[in-house]
Amino acid sequence: MKIGITCYPVYGGSGVVATELGKALAARGHQIHFIAYSLPFRLAHVTENIYFHEVSVNTYPLFEYPPYSLALTSKMVDVVKYEQLDLLHVHYAIPHATSAVLARQILQQQGLTVPVVTTLHGTDITIVGQDPSFAPVVTYSINESDGVTAVSDFLRRETFDHFDVNNDIEVIPNFIDTERFHRLNKEHFKRALCPNGEKVMVHVSNFRPVKNATHVVQVFHRLRQDGLPVKLLLVGDGPDRAASEHLARELGVYDDIRFLGKQEPVEEILSIADVFMMPSGSESFGLAALEAMACGVPAICSNIGGLPELLGDSEGGCLCPLDDIDAFTECARRILTDDDLQAHMAEAARRRVVENFDVDQIIPRYEAYYERVRNGLLAQV
Repeated sequence: MKIGITCYPVYGGSGVVATELGKALAARGHQIHFIAYSLPFRLAHVTENIYFHEVSVNTYPLFEYPPYSLALTSKMVDVVKYEQLDLLHVHYAIPHATSAVLARQILQQQGLTVPVVTTLHGTDITIVGQDPSFAPVVTYSINESDGVTAVSDFLRRETFDHFDVNNDIEVIPNFIDTERFHRLNKEHFKRALCPNGEKVMVHVSNFRPVKNATHVVQVFHRLRQDGLPVKLLLVGDGPDRAASEHLARELGVYDDIRFLGKQEPVEEILSIADVFMMPSGSESFGLAALEAMACGVPAICSNIGGLPELLGDSEGGCLCPLDDIDAFTECARRILTDDDLQAHMAEAARRRVVENFDVDQIIPRYEAYYERVRNGLLAQV
């Protein structure tokens, strides 16, 4: 199959999932065409069966804001027409689904047919989509898509609760390559960072306010106050990084924290972690926690969104009430002070991912869904 994939090519869950999906599909023989304004973050270089089409936006004095969504539509039309694509798969409702639906309409007038699959990832529904200035466009784009998927049952319910959607939504969870994401022998790396045998706590995010990175610093400060020998690694970058650095200095723990910025491959850092922390205020799935668990790191997460679905009934992590710094601290303390408990939870975390979210289990579900969309076999609600 020839598939066009559009995503945000930046450091974030939806872009990572879309890129890994394209790479996995290409490995299974499909021809993948990425259509975006820059090369996706996880697509270090174009390989066999993978092509990249850059969307360029010309600026004119008339436009205060360059019309990217229209430039994207035009590029989609061109790629579908000249590469003879069988399907467009767009990640994130706006503007990608909107552009794809418009591209499909333009192509229909030219006698060409291309179905559109839209995958909902989270903030396109829970935050951006519920903005009154965007809600009608989001609703229209979802309803006009030929197929719609969501990364968790939580997100599916949120969509039906907040939008007048008449398309059914298929839940296909995020996934991971468990052969790539596993615990590596990086003891030399850990000894360099922790010369006195300290434990390691890790947080990975895009440092948007909703990720609550400052809460991680607060938890770390309390652990240090208790005398626990622990270091904190903060991976990623974004608007709340400066606030996290400032708080760390105020609390006197800055010297025990490493702000590592965006890192690739992140599995090398996760391989030296003893615990992973995700105190997010909104999380439709929790891809960063999935990657940590695949590397055998117990995950401490907020009890919100799709995170309970990720952890399931496994013992691979802890769920804490949102914003409850005491609860997050206590979970971290228990794990970091009990080596047997940490080892048990690490094994359970890895097992949970291998059994439920491995790439070889999830990609066939996308392939089957594509075929149902192409054959018009999807029901409406």
